[in-house]
Amino acid sequence: MAREPREGGGRGRDRDRDRDRESGDELIDKLVTINRVAKVVKGGRRFAFAALVVVGDQKGRVGYGAGKAREVPEAIRKATERAKRGMIRVPMKEGRTLHHDVTGSYGAGSVVLRAASAGTGIIAGGPMRAVFESLGIGDVVAKSVGSRNPHNMVKATFAALAACASPRSVANRRGKKVADLLGRRDQHGAATGEEAQANG
Repeated sequence: MAREPREGGGRGRDRDRDRDRESGDELIDKLVTINRVAKVVKGGRRFAFAALVVVGDQKGRVGYGAGKAREVPEAIRKATERAKRGMIRVPMKEGRTLHHDVTGSYGAGSVVLRAASAGTGIIAGGPMRAVFESLGIGDVVAKSVGSRNPHNMVKATFAALAACASPRSVANRRGKKVADLLGRRDQHGAATGEEAQANG
């Protein structure tokens, strides 16, 4: 009884994705998890489904949503709509990785996201991998610390991404130029290298 909606849910998800592409909205959606719950009523059990979906344009915008319904396709549709309404924009370095390391937490879940060099790929668990692939990040190292509940992991990942800042936004907030921030860091790195050579 419960297997038929799952198969239909997959086909419905593909149709929704095709419809988004035809309308010019290049969004991809990834189903993170589906949870089936049963309510015992007079005459038997009544099943319902809860879906967690991540949506992104692979260009720096991503969102997540949860939906509940009596059927799998309807739960996925609700979750996808909520994900589209709550999308956030994340600044990326060179369009492939984060500008800096960041941590995020939600409930008992906590995640650590680290910027990675080109060619590293996405090193992350299932729920976090879905977020990064939808976001369009190509190089990142992520570690989940604490709860492995998919909802907590996704929400903690979004909390970390929301805390990401680009050098331009930091410079504007401090009333400085981007070159001043990056130049100071480069000078510090050069001085450290000179000290190492002198000691060597």
